[in-house]
Amino acid sequence: MAKKIQAIRGMNDTLPEQTPVWQKLESLFRQVVSSYGYSEIRMPIVENTHLFKRSIGEVTDIVEKEMYTFADRNGDSLTLRPEGTASCVRAGNEHGLLYNQERRLWYTGPMFRHERPQKGRYRQFHQFGVETFGIASADIDAEVILLSARLWKALGIDEHVELQLNSLGSNDARALYKDALVEFLSAHVDILDEDSKRRMMTNPLRVLDSKNPDIQALLVDAPKLSDHLDAESQAHFAQLQKYLDVAGVKYTINERLVRGLDYYNRTVFEWVTNSLGSQGTICAGGRYDGLVEQLGGKATPAVGFAMGLERIILMLETLALNDDIKSDVDIYNVLVGEGTDLAGLKMAELIRTKLPQLKMMHHCGAGNFKKQMKRADKSGARIALIIGESELQSGCVTIKELQGNTAQQTVATDQLIKVLPTYFNELNS
Repeated sequence: MAKKIQAIRGMNDTLPEQTPVWQKLESLFRQVVSSYGYSEIRMPIVENTHLFKRSIGEVTDIVEKEMYTFADRNGDSLTLRPEGTASCVRAGNEHGLLYNQERRLWYTGPMFRHERPQKGRYRQFHQFGVETFGIASADIDAEVILLSARLWKALGIDEHVELQLNSLGSNDARALYKDALVEFLSAHVDILDEDSKRRMMTNPLRVLDSKNPDIQALLVDAPKLSDHLDAESQAHFAQLQKYLDVAGVKYTINERLVRGLDYYNRTVFEWVTNSLGSQGTICAGGRYDGLVEQLGGKATPAVGFAMGLERIILMLETLALNDDIKSDVDIYNVLVGEGTDLAGLKMAELIRTKLPQLKMMHHCGAGNFKKQMKRADKSGARIALIIGESELQSGCVTIKELQGNTAQQTVATDQLIKVLPTYFNELNS
């Protein structure tokens, strides 16, 4: 027997029993972004490696350790996209979508990072992303945050998430803060762990994000980023808070929130939860006003976010909020006797044409009545439509409820299209 081939570690199959919750999440996201007037954009999974080195930063963990990079047959260096913002900006620049225009875009799809797989963190993972371009004022920062907050409410997890905010200031102000932070860290280099020593020399702001309790204790006395903000960034951040206050969105200011990508400036935010253990961030984003120009376009203000689907679904599972999400069919055709297969097929197609809102499963492969009823029960159907030889001769069909105690009834086949909507309305009431 040939050896069984398995999926690559950290790249998981989504089985039929699992897809209903994915479909619901995807559907809710589309509803929410559409209600805000956002348009979908679809980018390729593979990009030129230089795109991510230039945007994310060559000294970030993503570029140094995590990207899936390979040479194609022409010798070009290609990378499976580790995140969506850079690809979206590249597409906007390439197709002339951004300069001197306002754009509200969204996307969804798989991303790839070579990390150690663990619960809530995978090598192939899926994200929803929102990116807006051409608006410099804080009201658009507020809008993308409100959009994400609306999704949490739609999913029923709004009481289990917390919004954390910070401002990184302008590029110039952040550069001055980096100097002050490096000076402080250098004076305590004997306390720093190896990871913090490396980050101090390459990306010092990431030290603020250290998970080492000793480093966090040291940082209590470190210079504060808020003390180094330029006046314009301070005003922008204050205005954002006013918008959120008016909208009733609660938040916490976390001065150590810096995000892991080099392109952020001013607003950064994360939605975090205590329901997932160490993998507590389910959505993160911020403003990146310099990235469009950095990738070859004209200077364009921008702000957006991305959220991980796997972590949101894990959260729904942890909170037992996905138990009732199923893809069960509504109707199962049961056909017993000569000629009933043809009549049943014709009836099933008529129902699908006239009542497309109902999910109809037609029995295939013959089998006795008992076997077909078992399959009807297994399908999760709410009713069975039974056509036997007696129904075929009298031009009728029997409706049998599968998930309740209502007595079965027989109706004329030509009245079925009128009867079924009423029947399901009664079941739903």
